[in-house]
Amino acid sequence: MKNHLFFIGLLLLGIACASPEKETNTKDEKPPVIAPFEKLDTIATNDWWNRQPNKIIDVKVPRDEVVAFGLYTVSNNTLKLSAQLFPLYPAETRTVRLETKQDNQWVEIQQQKVNDIGWSALFRVENWDSTQDIPYRLRHGEKAIFEGLIRKDPTDKTEIILAAFSCNSNKDRGDRANYIRNVNHQDPDLLFFAGDQSYDHQEHTAAWLKFGMQFRDIIRTRPTITIPDDHDIGQGNIWGEYGKKASSMAGNDGGYFFHHEYVKMVERCQTAHLPDPFDPTPIQQGIGVYYTNLIVGGVDFAILEDRKFKSGPKGKIPQQGPRPDHIRNPNYDPKSVDVVGLELLGGRQLTFLETWGNQKEGVDMKAVLSQTGFCGGAHLHGQKENRLHADMDSNGWPQTGRNKALQAIKKANAVHIGGDQHLATVIQHGINEFEDGPWAFIVPALVNNYYSRWWWPEDEKAGKNNNEILPWTGQYLDGFNNKITMQAYVNPENPSRGSGYGLIRFKKADQQVVFECWPRSVDVSQDTAQQFVGWPIVVNLD
Repeated sequence: MKNHLFFIGLLLLGIACASPEKETNTKDEKPPVIAPFEKLDTIATNDWWNRQPNKIIDVKVPRDEVVAFGLYTVSNNTLKLSAQLFPLYPAETRTVRLETKQDNQWVEIQQQKVNDIGWSALFRVENWDSTQDIPYRLRHGEKAIFEGLIRKDPTDKTEIILAAFSCNSNKDRGDRANYIRNVNHQDPDLLFFAGDQSYDHQEHTAAWLKFGMQFRDIIRTRPTITIPDDHDIGQGNIWGEYGKKASSMAGNDGGYFFHHEYVKMVERCQTAHLPDPFDPTPIQQGIGVYYTNLIVGGVDFAILEDRKFKSGPKGKIPQQGPRPDHIRNPNYDPKSVDVVGLELLGGRQLTFLETWGNQKEGVDMKAVLSQTGFCGGAHLHGQKENRLHADMDSNGWPQTGRNKALQAIKKANAVHIGGDQHLATVIQHGINEFEDGPWAFIVPALVNNYYSRWWWPEDEKAGKNNNEILPWTGQYLDGFNNKITMQAYVNPENPSRGSGYGLIRFKKADQQVVFECWPRSVDVSQDTAQQFVGWPIVVNLD
């Protein structure tokens, strides 16, 4: 109830304080302070200018720097572009403007209102010309400008490149210069941030601004997919269970713990610029959905919400350890936790995957993007002494839901790309038999000094059909008895502690996907630059 009053107050504050006619950098018309009952988003709400300095980011920027960054996609000739601003003073205009360069002149094409909760605004421009590069800029007031480029659809390219990232830990709040340098050199056509852009659970706006300032120099000129994961919405783990209310931040009984307006704000800031959802029907508490697809250069990317419909384990399965979501007993019966009625992607998303998989016109290749992997791809969690037999935070559970998802992905002849695990892996899934399922690349954490994981089989023996590049590769059963073939992994013993990113090359003519895995510390412009051991890996989709 307190959270409810807090966000109602914020909404009223936004209405009362908006003043489009008046441009000022003062704190005139100061509103009454509304108590931040649960201390949600305090750095960027209420009288934010009176806050003490914080460890995330200074939100009191000069007013000509108030436009932080923009995110965009173009789908079906519709441009969707989110403008992200730093917090505005009460008397500042809530209007932000979108301009494009036409005949070497800047022309305003649209205005939108900035939302006082989250400080973002969404532009939607239909009948967009996708056949040419178009410079754009976002403007606020007289001086604040953020410039970028809407790229043409690269349908003429034989190779489409995706750069994929995950887990931007707040244990390192510095810049991301290595990533910016490398990505600009490799020049991908599309960027994918798989989740955990923010680790400051109750201060999403400040952390989101920090993320955007770190990566603004690659997202300003490329279509970008960002999807939130558990840490973004303020939980250590999440099983969304159709949007119910969770009883604790652990979330293992299913649902969302923090106020639904906070969750909606997070999703609005991170996903509003994505193509329209396949089925926009909200879930419980009025929380929206964003699962959809985006075609870039003939490669069709399905964007999933792994967590939103997934059942929480607490109270639904026999508990096998001190936590409802952790299994430490290697002798338990995996079938005992695959209970009838448990869901993973949910019926709505399975329908979407089926429909998406059958759509072939104008499509050369397909890929599925999501938050995490469809198996248990790690043995040691957090520290080497902490062996976990099975983790229900992964999409390896529930097994029936996992197999339904993999069948749909395989039927579409797609590969899967995700993050979350802080452990880079390439796995070929098995559904009924080993290697009858799709290939998957779980990319490394951007910053991996927060919570490392290791692939470390207990008997330390190679699996059947070991590829001999790394010692523990080949066919294994994960902790849920799912069949997997481990092709490559990056344990955090290397100098970068496993930090890095993925680069995926879709070679349309050859129907090949090349998985590349680059350490954070490497300069890819140098001839001596080396990927992690075991990469690159080439997948022939034929």
